[in-house]
Formats: sequence, structure tokens, C-alpha cells
Amino acid sequence: MSRSKKGKAISISRRSSRELSKLKRLQMEAKSVGDLATWRRAKAVFGYIHGRSVIALSADLDVTRGSINRWLQWFQANGTEGLKPRERPGGVPRLSEIQRGELVKDIEAGPQRVGFTTGMWTGPMIGDWIRRRFGVKYHNHHIPRLLHRLGFSVQRPRKRLARADAEKQAIWLNEKFPAIKKKPPHVEVLSSSGTKPASGSTERFIELGLASDASLASTPMVSERPLTSSEQ
Repeated sequence: MSRSKKGKAISISRRSSRELSKLKRLQMEAKSVGDLATWRRAKAVFGYIHGRSVIALSADLDVTRGSINRWLQWFQANGTEGLKPRERPGGVPRLSEIQRGELVKDIEAGPQRVGFTTGMWTGPMIGDWIRRRFGVKYHNHHIPRLLHRLGFSVQRPRKRLARADAEKQAIWLNEKFPAIKKKPPHVEVLSSSGTKPASGSTERFIELGLASDASLASTPMVSERPLTSSEQ
């Protein structure tokens, strides 16, 4: 099939609002189940219909221009249906309804119940379990679609950078930290040596020094200087 002129690969009949709605819905469904291949096909055709060039779409979607031209041909021939995944002759057999029901029970029971050591399912783990349980091999890219049809949602962890609260950080640096620096260090009263106090009056003075402010106000201070005869 010869290559169509720029912007003319899709006829007007394929650009109807109904067909475009089906195309957009296919793109969203493919994204929700992690079907990258179908999402790319729908994204490329949708972008082309809205004026984007094959070269630009090829760079954005990281695919060859030949692939995009081939997808445009599929859409021109069969509409949105032409972009959906197609089973190859002699491909992977599907699970029966009974097997699907058993698989749902296994998934709900958790991976540890069927012999895995981790407590959370992953796509490759489910594919491996299907192969061992039913003798059916699925490609890892098909597992999200299968889970979606069985009523499960595929959760993907999101990596977020830890962000400090700039305003709170500024308050701490400008107000709280200087206040902490101004506070005198806490000093505990420790004995400098193992010797006994020189006199009973000195020992009493230390005891008074550890007393509360209220008791000091009502208790006379004891001088460390010996009294003279005239003072006595």
C-alpha cells in the first residue's frame, strides 16, 4: 500500500465525532489497564487527526514512522476496532470461566496462600501462578488487561520527592533556632571532689541553695565568714 500524502491518511468518514469518541475511549481504557501498545496506537492516530505530523508523533511516542503509518492504515481500514489488540492464530489460549473464577479466589486469598513469600501480588507473579496453576502462559503486558476484566484494579506506586515546607523551615531557622542558642546550658550541681564540706554551716548553705525561691525568702542566709567577738 502506497504512503498517503501528509494529513490525508485518514479520510473524512473516519473523522466523525462518533469515531473520535470511540478512539479517545480506547486510549483512556488502554492507559487505565497499562496497555502501552494500544495506548500508543490510539494516541498516534488521535494526534495525527488533530494535525500532528508523523515525524513529531514518532519522536514523542518513541516509535518508528513506519509503525505510525501502519497504525493509520489500520484505522483507515477498520476504524477504532483496527487498533485494538488482535489475537494471533495459534496464540495463547484463554482461561475458561471456571478457571477465571478459581484465579479470582487465588488472588483474593493473597500470594502467601499459594506459596509465594511476599504479601503483595505483582503482574509477573500472577503470570507465573497462572502458568503453574492452569498451564496457560500469558505475556506480562497482557496481565493488566486480564486483571481489569476480572474486576481488579492495577495499582502502580508513585515516587514523590520529599519536599520541605519552606515557610516552616524559615520560621525554625529565624526564630526557634536563635532562641535555643540564647538559652543557658543546663548545669547540674555535682560535687567537685569526694571531700566533705569544711563545716556544718557550709553544708547548710548548699542545702539552702537547692531549695525553692519561696523557702529562701523566709530563711536567713548563712555567711561563710566567721563572726568577730564584737559581732557576737
